[in-house]
Amino acid sequence: MTGSADLKKLLDAKAAMYNRREFIVRDPICIPHSFTKRQDIEISGFFAATLAWGNRTTIINSCRRLMSLMDNAPHEFIIGHRDTDLKPFLSFVHRTYNATDLLYFISVLQRHYKERVSLEEAFVPAGRYKEPTVQQALVHFHGYFFEGEHPERTRKHVATPARNSACKRLNMYLRWMVRKDKSGVDFGIWKKISPAQLVCPLDVHVARVAARLGMIPNDKADWKNALILTEQLRAMDAADPARYDFALFGLGAEERL
Repeated sequence: MTGSADLKKLLDAKAAMYNRREFIVRDPICIPHSFTKRQDIEISGFFAATLAWGNRTTIINSCRRLMSLMDNAPHEFIIGHRDTDLKPFLSFVHRTYNATDLLYFISVLQRHYKERVSLEEAFVPAGRYKEPTVQQALVHFHGYFFEGEHPERTRKHVATPARNSACKRLNMYLRWMVRKDKSGVDFGIWKKISPAQLVCPLDVHVARVAARLGMIPNDKADWKNALILTEQLRAMDAADPARYDFALFGLGAEERL
């Protein structure tokens, strides 16, 4: 591992390099950036994060197809669709995510948005979130999402720290919704959670980079390492540790460190 000052200098430079609007077009975050209405951003972002594994071009294409099926007005569709409107969704598939999963997601979102204004309330139902990290918010969301009758197979598409999952896609989604800075990449439309409480999204690529930099003890992409990594990042920027996601992801995906 390089010295802590050198490591911070490296990660600060890489975060600045990749936290730029020019990279939006090649990232799944381009999907919610297609919308301006708060609920459209939330819904399209949630699906984009859920489908965000595999080739990025394929992810983006799948998300665009899904938004097209919703007439590019996801909130209006979620609230107002009829059962007959769901027929075109029966052929949707992205890797192991299929129509069974999608129809359940749509049903949960419809139930939620008929009662609530924002999807933030599925993570934090009341008041400001006061825990040191988003761990309990993620656990709550998982319980909320599957509180009704549901297909057992669909549970694998919504992770939870309770199973030691790194929850990479949900942590990425929370970064999108919670963080905001001058770069304009993340949206910062949720206010109950602060950037200081975010956990750095950890997948196999980021875990490999973080292990090589000596920031985690091994390259396992699990919740334990996500917390260890976030503590390392919090020592560099206590108010916004997740901004280093740009650096670690860039080093892994773009530069193949």
